[in-house]
Amino acid sequence: MRVVIQRVAEAGVDVVGREIARIGRGLLLLVGIEKGDGEGEIAFMADKVLHLRVFADEAGRMNLDVRQVRGGVLSVSQFTLAARNRKGRRPDFTHAEEPGRARELYERFNSLLRDVVPVAAGEFGAMMQVRSVNDGPVTIILEKTGDEPGCLRSAAAKGGSVVTRNA
Repeated sequence: MRVVIQRVAEAGVDVVGREIARIGRGLLLLVGIEKGDGEGEIAFMADKVLHLRVFADEAGRMNLDVRQVRGGVLSVSQFTLAARNRKGRRPDFTHAEEPGRARELYERFNSLLRDVVPVAAGEFGAMMQVRSVNDGPVTIILEKTGDEPGCLRSAAAKGGSVVTRNA
């Protein structure tokens, strides 16, 4: 599982020219579900997103999480985050979870977030136009495994370690 997190002043999603989701201040999440992901990864990532301190406190330091600033989350499913491109020039998407299972896990992830903060979501499997006004910019990448250089192990979850990498 990979989640790209962007701190935003606002973000929205359009499908076929119609806005289907929008948030103000909060987090834009690009969510990639991979084969082998399960409840452990989903729960860990949801908890990590909810408690990630990327918003400034009164002193200007990143000490507050999305809950503390009463922010929202815009969650967008993006299977291309599972791409591998070590060989050739065409991305390999064989690590992406099958659509039915990926949808189930993506919806469960959103449900866990929605229990705590307002969540808007893109349309699973649709061609979407995602708009965002990045705030900072602040972009954090959370991954299930840490085989790429430059990754820092942040915690362990069922099914593998989880790493955090700053972009």
